Amino acid sequence: MSVACQSSSCPNGNPVSRLECPTCNKLGIQGSFFCTQACFKGGLWQKTHKIVHDIVKTGGAAAYADGTYNPFPNYDYTGTLKPVYPLSPKRLVPEHINRPDYAEDGQPRAESRAAGQPPRILNVEEQEKMRTVCRLAREVLDLAASHVRPGITTDEIDEIVHNACIERNSYPSPLNYRGFPKSVCTSINESICHGIPDKRKLREGDIVNIDVTLYHDGFHGDLNATYPVGEIDEESKKLIRVTRECLDDAIKLCKPGALFRDLGKAIEPKARANGCATVRNYTGHGINDLFHCAPNIPHYAKNKAVGTMKPGMCFTIEPMINLGSNWDTVHWPDNWTATTVDGRRSAQFEETLLITETGVEILTAGKKED
Repeated sequence: MSVACQSSSCPNGNPVSRLECPTCNKLGIQGSFFCTQACFKGGLWQKTHKIVHDIVKTGGAAAYADGTYNPFPNYDYTGTLKPVYPLSPKRLVPEHINRPDYAEDGQPRAESRAAGQPPRILNVEEQEKMRTVCRLAREVLDLAASHVRPGITTDEIDEIVHNACIERNSYPSPLNYRGFPKSVCTSINESICHGIPDKRKLREGDIVNIDVTLYHDGFHGDLNATYPVGEIDEESKKLIRVTRECLDDAIKLCKPGALFRDLGKAIEPKARANGCATVRNYTGHGINDLFHCAPNIPHYAKNKAVGTMKPGMCFTIEPMINLGSNWDTVHWPDNWTATTVDGRRSAQFEETLLITETGVEILTAGKKED
């Protein structure tokens, strides 16, 4: 088996590695490989990695009979969802595939340099590249969604997405973005966003959001959707339907001259009228050769977003809608997974959009149903 160095701050580009953490080897934890002693002892990875040792030594990892474990056994989860570790080794991207600037060390430097700049206006060639990458991203999401069923793990979905990106000569944008360890975000039930794919099996009655982003020919394409796992309850069906309608109503407002701050006026009233809340902690964003950039697009009413839509602008709208009246979020100790504070379910849909001379083009649009 070929395993890449597991350090998110590896200075050598996460090469295939055979050196194994000696403590993990003794404790029976698999997949803890590194390329050099210097890499193993340096960076944030070493500090967080020791937490796994402590959990196993204190018995916290023995929660499941199949050898998997909850890495945060003392955390006060807001609902029934819990992570199932160990995570699989970091997936490799072939050398010939072009990659964004953060792929090696997790630091999106170009994004930092662009902070505070107005939204970019893409030229005709750049717009065509956005069309291509968004079409590829849609293909990958649809492929991943076709595998959603009880019994599959989100780690298996991550592998499907990763391989599908490689087959399209594309880099999976989430991989190592600010240290994110996987190639796709999978958020289940009360998880709002940024769920890390792991060994938890999807269960009948779950809902799961799959958030796919590709990097191809120098540009990113981003979209997500929420899917039922088998038969779900009526409340969850309503949540999914309302969330999609919130996004569609916001898209209808998009055209040259429209204000970004007005999009929330289409989303939050719809959610509230259906007994749901609009998450305020996360927003839509500009996207082009950068994964995240201006404009910033809140999804709630009475926000103070700056800017007017102009032809050539590309951005996402991606409302996160919670059941009930609480829009706030809490984060797991993995520093990524955001969940509802009351353990109730959340859904999300996202499209990448291009403002045209006459209106808006949904670059990530799926096939229309008959």
